[in-house]
Amino acid sequence: MKRESIWNKYSEKQLTELEKLSKSYKSFLDQGKTERECVSQMVDRVEEEGYVELSKLIRENKKVREGDKIYAVNMEKNIILFHIGQKPLEEGMNILGAHIDSPRLDIKQNPLYEEGDFAYMDTHYYGGIKKYQWVTIPLAIHGVVVKKDGTTVIVSVGEDEDDPVFFISDLLIHLASEQMEKKATKVIEGEMLDIIVGNKPLEGEEKDKVKAGILRILKEEYDIEEEDFISAELEVVPAGKARDAGFDRSMILGYGQDDRVCSFTSLEAMLRTKKCKRTGCTILVDKEEIGSVGATGMQSHFFENAVAELMALMGDFSELKLRRCLANSRMLSSDVGAGFDPSFASCFDKNNVAYLGHGMILKKFTGARGKSGSNDANAEYIGFLRKVMEKAEVSFQTAELGKVDQGGGGTIAYILSLYGMQVIDCGVPVLNMHAPYEATSKADLYEVMRGYQAFLKSDE
Repeated sequence: MKRESIWNKYSEKQLTELEKLSKSYKSFLDQGKTERECVSQMVDRVEEEGYVELSKLIRENKKVREGDKIYAVNMEKNIILFHIGQKPLEEGMNILGAHIDSPRLDIKQNPLYEEGDFAYMDTHYYGGIKKYQWVTIPLAIHGVVVKKDGTTVIVSVGEDEDDPVFFISDLLIHLASEQMEKKATKVIEGEMLDIIVGNKPLEGEEKDKVKAGILRILKEEYDIEEEDFISAELEVVPAGKARDAGFDRSMILGYGQDDRVCSFTSLEAMLRTKKCKRTGCTILVDKEEIGSVGATGMQSHFFENAVAELMALMGDFSELKLRRCLANSRMLSSDVGAGFDPSFASCFDKNNVAYLGHGMILKKFTGARGKSGSNDANAEYIGFLRKVMEKAEVSFQTAELGKVDQGGGGTIAYILSLYGMQVIDCGVPVLNMHAPYEATSKADLYEVMRGYQAFLKSDE
């Protein structure tokens, strides 16, 4: 039962592959700090690999056959990939499912105001965060502004070396005696997370001179009016690139690794799987961090509708066959787990926790306290996965999130299990989860990609 570091099991060739994969992953993180940016670069990548958009096949009424590679996009925030296998869809698919949204700050619809000769933008935090972690660090703004005439302005400020960055101020330590007595949840509260965007007044203005200066810049550089914020989706994220961490460069430190590390490896595994008996499928969704709600969350019918359209193009659709397809499918809910942190050892059960550098995690259940809100995988399914991974020589570990009653969390696993399919949480251990900068092991990144490949190829 003893699981050890997997670093020394790799050949020189594998270590070279591992570093190459890590470099591609860091680039993916840098270019995909929002759901839209992730989907955009994924579409470019899959089209290079011969994937065809489902909507195009529907318009042209093209027949879908074994070996076809198809993708579908929903509202620029979800993407689903299908690699059609030899077996009928009715017999089920092998599914990887991850999410591409991450904790952040969202700019409100009426955000811009001036106070004390500073221009601010008001924000509302998204997902579970420790609010005090977001102050005094350099921040960037990413997103879109949709104008009344329907044109879309793409915004990305704070990533290039010549770009300005933004920040949230904190009280200087010299005056912070009362602040330091507060609970961590109250040190910085939600309405204090407003970003400073300017300090220079505009000449000739009598009121809100700094705000007026910002509005002029927005008009000149982006052709944006203040009213256009009403129909904007702008996300505030940590500025800067993902970096190697440690003298040995064994880790990656970067924003949004929950859950883009599993999204990236799911995509890589899908593209590297050249042939499969059961249809392979990868689902990458939005809104997991706030309950998988809305038209772009896993609780929407987008996935089910896409499978129905696919079966229709194969000339084999019926409501009953669709239900059989979903019930007979198997899924890895590709989401991260808590990595053991020796600095906070008391929060973990050392015999049931994931260690960085020990390989892929299989998490039988998540949830909180008495497994509330979790998917609890069947022993038979775990036995099947053990066989698959051991045959492919993939190293894995089993883990829970933390000690019983310490806290908890959930994934999209329970939503897919509603179809009756076999589902288990499976992913990469992460340090600093939900912080502006999270840490992962390059070895785990490589190993989980190998595990996802083995799963997609399984045909029993």
